[in-house]
Amino acid sequence: MCVPALLAAIPALGGAGATAAGATAAAGATTLQTIGTIASVAGTLATGFAAYQQGEATADALERERNTKAILNSIEDQRVRKKFTRQIAAQRAELVARGVDLSSPSAVYLGQSAAKEMTFASQSVRQTGLAERAELTAQAQAARSRGRIGLLKGGLSAAGGLLDRAPDLWPELLA
Repeated sequence: MCVPALLAAIPALGGAGATAAGATAAAGATTLQTIGTIASVAGTLATGFAAYQQGEATADALERERNTKAILNSIEDQRVRKKFTRQIAAQRAELVARGVDLSSPSAVYLGQSAAKEMTFASQSVRQTGLAERAELTAQAQAARSRGRIGLLKGGLSAAGGLLDRAPDLWPELLA
């Protein structure tokens, strides 16, 4: 074989090597793009799922608080009723000590007024408790909604990111 022919072939080999190196680099870049895209999508999905879990945890805590408030409200209602019952009993005892007949119109009126006050105070405690529980229920529903919205946002953002990068990752889709 002649030396000039070999010398002429050397640049061609270098060009082929450069072409192969370029192809390898391009394949490596595509692989890195794919890995980056997968990491981005996974991160966005994880963020959405974390928002969902946080919403559920907050809602669960609010529901536990609501249930505790219901118990405490019931106890407070019982205390108010007992307090008024003691006051009514003390009032009756005072009337008897003064010599007032408990069947007299004045004594009956005082008893009815005290019973109405007891009912009003009890109803006030109950309504306050109902309002607090309704507020906690609404807050729990809002927390769950925020969690679901976070999950949906994470999923849609991940899908959008994947679709934005799809032409770079899979150029054959454009062909």
